[in-house]
Amino acid sequence: MRILILLLLIIIYLPPSFAYYEKDYQNAWCTQNNGATEITLYDKTRVDCVTKTHAIEFDFAKKWKEAIGQSLYYSIVLKKIPGIVLIIEDPQKDSKYIKRLQKVTDKYNITVWTITPDYLVQN
Repeated sequence: MRILILLLLIIIYLPPSFAYYEKDYQNAWCTQNNGATEITLYDKTRVDCVTKTHAIEFDFAKKWKEAIGQSLYYSIVLKKIPGIVLIIEDPQKDSKYIKRLQKVTDKYNITVWTITPDYLVQN
């Protein structure tokens, strides 16, 4: 009986299982947009997604700064437009990161898309 109660408590207090990995978003979005994933460059760095026009970095919202540098670097090497797909898990909390990112991406012509867990459920 104790084990049953313990199991029920664990199930009740576990967070929802909608936590996805960056790779989940990357594979779904890139496939939907006719891109190729995990393209390795001459220096062993890997681009998350390459489309006909863009070199794209995927990152969770709090890592927005890293996404800028990586997308710019990949775009220079591949001679493509820099792009970022920002993963938004909590729209209210992540809105501050979107605003910060937008200031930089507007200035440097980096294309930005956002993606949420709902995208994975729908596709």
